[in-house]
Amino acid sequence: MKYKQTLILPLLGLLLAGAPAFAQTVKVVSSTENIPADPSVKIGKLKNGLTYYIRKNTEPKERAELYLVVKAGSLQESDEQKGLAHFTEHMAFNGTRSFPENELISYLQKAGVRFGADLNAYTGFDQTVYQLPLPTSDQEVFETGFRILADWAGRVTFDGAEIDKERGVIVEEERQRGKNVSERISKQLLPAMFANSRYLERLPIGEVEIIENFKHETLRAYYQQWYRPDLQAVIAVGDFDEANVEKLIRDNFAAFEAPANGKQPQHYSIPANAEPIVKIVTDPEFPYTVAFINYKHPGTVTKTLADFRQAIMHGVINSMLSARIQELVKSGKAPFLNAGASYGAYQGGAGHLDAFSLQVVAKSADALKPALEGIMDEALKVQQYGFTISEYERVKQSFESAIEKAYKEKDKTSSKAYVSQYLQHFLNGEAIISMEYSYAFYQEVLDQISLEEVNRLAAGYIRTENQIVIVQASEKSKDVLPDTQELLKWVNNGERQLEAYVDEVVAKPLLQDFVSVGATKKQTYQKALGTTELVLSNGVKVLLKPTDFKNDEILFSAYSPGGYSLAPASEVQAAKMAGPVVAAAGVGDYSATQLSKMLAGKNVAVGPYINTYSEGIKGYAAPEDFETALQLTYLYFTQPRKDSVAFNRQIENTRVFLEGKNANPVSVFQDTINAAMSGYGPWAASPTLEQLNQLSLDKAFAFYKDRFADASDFSFAIVGNFEVEKIQPLVEKYLGALPATHRSETFKDVGIQPLPGKISKTVYKGLEDKAVVVLAYHDAYTYKQANNLYLKALESALETRLLERLREKESGVYSPSVTLSFVKEPKATYSLAVSFSCASDRVEELISATQDEIEKMRAEGPSSDELGKFVAQEKRQREVKLRTNAFWLSYLSGINANRHGSGEMESYMERLEKIKVRKAAKAARSYLSGAETIRLVLLPEASHL
Repeated sequence: MKYKQTLILPLLGLLLAGAPAFAQTVKVVSSTENIPADPSVKIGKLKNGLTYYIRKNTEPKERAELYLVVKAGSLQESDEQKGLAHFTEHMAFNGTRSFPENELISYLQKAGVRFGADLNAYTGFDQTVYQLPLPTSDQEVFETGFRILADWAGRVTFDGAEIDKERGVIVEEERQRGKNVSERISKQLLPAMFANSRYLERLPIGEVEIIENFKHETLRAYYQQWYRPDLQAVIAVGDFDEANVEKLIRDNFAAFEAPANGKQPQHYSIPANAEPIVKIVTDPEFPYTVAFINYKHPGTVTKTLADFRQAIMHGVINSMLSARIQELVKSGKAPFLNAGASYGAYQGGAGHLDAFSLQVVAKSADALKPALEGIMDEALKVQQYGFTISEYERVKQSFESAIEKAYKEKDKTSSKAYVSQYLQHFLNGEAIISMEYSYAFYQEVLDQISLEEVNRLAAGYIRTENQIVIVQASEKSKDVLPDTQELLKWVNNGERQLEAYVDEVVAKPLLQDFVSVGATKKQTYQKALGTTELVLSNGVKVLLKPTDFKNDEILFSAYSPGGYSLAPASEVQAAKMAGPVVAAAGVGDYSATQLSKMLAGKNVAVGPYINTYSEGIKGYAAPEDFETALQLTYLYFTQPRKDSVAFNRQIENTRVFLEGKNANPVSVFQDTINAAMSGYGPWAASPTLEQLNQLSLDKAFAFYKDRFADASDFSFAIVGNFEVEKIQPLVEKYLGALPATHRSETFKDVGIQPLPGKISKTVYKGLEDKAVVVLAYHDAYTYKQANNLYLKALESALETRLLERLREKESGVYSPSVTLSFVKEPKATYSLAVSFSCASDRVEELISATQDEIEKMRAEGPSSDELGKFVAQEKRQREVKLRTNAFWLSYLSGINANRHGSGEMESYMERLEKIKVRKAAKAARSYLSGAETIRLVLLPEASHL
């Protein structure tokens, strides 16, 4: 059973709305009685064996999620087919009966569907899944979507020329994702994780030699054998007529025939191990010392009431043990940097196993022993003494709050959430549970499960058999690492005298002796945006936008100009540390741990931030917890905690990162990118070890207090489910009471921008035959909506062209990207950055091809077809975003930060409709002139020899 999924489902809203909203009685017993199925999803099966799931859902409106699921993956490959399940998935986008070559992607882009971000697929060990999100407002496109699914299911053409072109793409995908330290270590660990099993021999990416040389018929044979209706499901969830969708499924899929004696996918296990399996691996590019201890258990699938009940118990244990570990970390007394523990699916459910997993990051390689003993001690304390009643009551509060929130949001549940449920039902037989039933079940079962029962279950997590112990470390640490026998002694030494955990709880109000004199000086309503602006007596400005997008959500943020640009140059690193240290320290009379315990059962989070040019607050809350959120906001202004433990922990974590980052080529190259894009100044740079050693808590805390000493230039944006007249008194009470000195200040331009001219730099770092290229076109410009719109159009068109050229034509790159960034202040600048990875011997060839496409774009501009795709995709994205609180919070925060005016929402859509090829060509000539460019290349060290 995939506990990661089945526990999140009922808690965070994926076991969602089903039956009409009425009280439901559940039978909460430890029995084999099946969980009642959610009646709101129609599950059917065609005569040929194809299964389908249909559910009407209007979140988001006028959208549908269409999925094709194939119950076959890499485990079903023969020896000569390794990697061809994944290759088959690729070929579904390279020619079907209805859409030859790459016409499918082009068609969907014109309908507003983005390749990669929306249209996508993945291949696993035992599944291949295709996803197709579509607008339902365009009936022709929507109906064509089912023809596309049917083409994938049985009408992929497998043209020989297209197959041969795709070989290079998949080799580059393996290079982009696999040629790195993580993959090298993973390959060393797999014999331990998948010992004596087929999983070890059937990784989905396959083998490069086979990918480059297989015969076309070998690929077609895999498709013909496993892509058949009795192994497939169609999932359709969205804003549509269910009867019409069922007809579309029948019309498009009924003609497929299932073979009379089709081979069924075999289920493969991972054998048990009586003795511990131990693996110690090192790599010169791995910067840390990390250990994993896994105890494998039989997997389960949540089908019955007893399964559901036990799943909840595992979730309760995970929460309590994680809280203990984090409390130890935050105390400053932990013998490790960080650690974690959880019971859940083993390696994503491989071998139909679960596992109790412990993870620990040691402070150094020679501190591995205390780190391992420390995390084992926490697990053994649970085994020996169990949890306390106060811990149990607190976590029950949190679970009750989470399920309450999910229940309130049952009519706002996203279609993707439902799809996740139906996927698990088809692939693993997981029950599909309605939100009504889940809500009632939780309410009853949480009261029925005793602490003794929970402790009894947790005591069985650690076992003598099926243990796997893994250590990952730097190559330079080899001499101080233990051998296998010594490592096992550290892990399995249960003879240490342990003391039971003591739960310390602070019981006092969050705010004491609070008196507010805040009031509203000015109130303005803007009809076009549906916002109310309040100017409070202390100068604080508040933009309020009530919405009905979510039933149980309020988001808010605050902005003030300044940031660490106002710190002296000699103290900029201390200023950068100020926000994270205060955010990690708790607030008022509560330490971070005490605050977490006090807020148990509340749906609220608040934290301060300090950026280069601004400072502020970000947070969210359920409507009933919004006052608590405002109280926390008030305390972060008036009573931040000066916590030396939090400061020292931040310093220690940063030190370990700095000591190891130069071993990793990605970190080294990222430093080069950051330096080049920021003008090689100190303001965007990480601290050196010398600077880190000189950092002072006093200076960091003093800088924080100064940044939050005057709220008169703070502007808040609050978006969500509230009534203005009901929350206005709370806003006045707490935000109106914030300190105000009415000083006049703004940020300082510290020159974080690329140096003028052309910059070219090559970094030689890394062991793999893998290059990374970044080409950036940048300059100053006039920041305004029209210019930004055409820059976005260029970004979209250029990425489409580079995908066609570098991936489809050259077969040299898996996923080229174009990233646009622009800022208004302190100086208006833009950057269009192309990035991709490739073979090191093809760098110059592919850079030349990229520059060729950029030059064509500069000379001719985007075509009418490219602009049409951009407009369609932008409109589709905007339609969905306009129905989210997060979008509106970002938009209103942009008004507060002077990034745009209040009227630009309406004008943006008007400009989008009127976008012109002629103006786009002019923009291309201007923004791709090449006068200001940055060329950065990462090559393996061997290239420099």
